Amino acid sequence: MPSILIQLDEQTMKSLDRIAPAAKRQRAEFIRQAVKQAIRRREYEEINEAYARQPDTSEDADDWANAGEWD
Repeated sequence: MPSILIQLDEQTMKSLDRIAPAAKRQRAEFIRQAVKQAIRRREYEEINEAYARQPDTSEDADDWANAGEWD
């Protein structure tokens, strides 16, 4: 797994240590999850922006009027 080096200001580091202490090996996992969440959020924003620029027409949309129940 590739590694990166980041620098944090003192207050951010203190807050991170309080939430995800390094001694319990929680810090790296916390940061990985935070980065993944930020990436997902940005991807959803990009999808929403694309749909806002070019929304589906009624012809493009799926017709669920006759959808059956899934057992």
